[in-house]
Amino acid sequence: MRVAVFSTKPYDERFLQEANRERVHELLFLEPRLSRDTAVLAEGSEAVCAFVNDDLGTDVLVELARRGVRFAALRSAGFNHVDLRAAAALGVAVARVPDYSPHAVAEHCAALIMALNRKTHRAYNRVREHNFALTGLLGFDLHGRTVGVVGTGKIGVCFARIMAGFGCRVLAYDLYPSEAARAAGVEYTGLEDLLTIADIVSLHCPLTPETHHLIDAERIALMRPGVMLVNTSRGALVDTAAVIEGLKSGRIGHLGLDVYEEEAGLFFEDLSDQVIGDDVFDRLSSFPNVLITGHQAFFTVEAIEAIAATTIANLTAFEFGGAGLHPVVHGLD
Repeated sequence: MRVAVFSTKPYDERFLQEANRERVHELLFLEPRLSRDTAVLAEGSEAVCAFVNDDLGTDVLVELARRGVRFAALRSAGFNHVDLRAAAALGVAVARVPDYSPHAVAEHCAALIMALNRKTHRAYNRVREHNFALTGLLGFDLHGRTVGVVGTGKIGVCFARIMAGFGCRVLAYDLYPSEAARAAGVEYTGLEDLLTIADIVSLHCPLTPETHHLIDAERIALMRPGVMLVNTSRGALVDTAAVIEGLKSGRIGHLGLDVYEEEAGLFFEDLSDQVIGDDVFDRLSSFPNVLITGHQAFFTVEAIEAIAATTIANLTAFEFGGAGLHPVVHGLD
């Protein structure tokens, strides 16, 4: 099957080619993001392979279907960038990578917490300038602190275990409590109680209409003064404008982000020689107590291998009847 792979980086090509070593599929690697303007590049392909910032909205899906595309293989667990109703109406099946390495994201989240707390990023820059002063680098012991985990899927549970290993009390909120989380010593509570009690709040839930701007001004007001907020899930879980106000007031004492609600067009690209026109992002990144990474939490060898393997398996399953497919739309497996 011929597959147009959008948003291709060198590592995507490497790992997808390795997973497709038997050359079951003809992979056409394309650097541009998938959009209405670039959908024409899928001409002659039966499938597209898309990443998190590719656009699979109604207009794009119409263009793809007109060109004979019948399948969209997502290189991600999230699918909020896909209009699933339009895909179903157009006869375009959609599959995703339901999980890869929960350790990758959970460990990156812990790394953000440690760096923010001990100001590692600031200390690194100081030492390079031969400034060995400790003023402004004071942190706190994680041991004995209360960590709130919002969402206890595989990543949330993995993160909870890491925090428990530091000697933290771990609270969690999830509509569907996990026995694995309970076995790790997690205490379930309501969201408002979690936000009121936790010293550190970490988000590990999908983006849905119900979770959009889950962390807004009202919920920030519930948090402990000086709280640390970390988001490695989806950018739009957080109302960025409200978070900026929380930083200015001191309600949010530390902010760690691996995602940003307007990250499309920014993340995964080298823009070091350009002026970024996103004033909100520039304001956010100007705070000394904010640490932002460019959607790299998933980026480990193990995770990329798993993503590539599942993506190729989804393509193969679709081509040969659907057995083993990981569908987003029910009824495709």
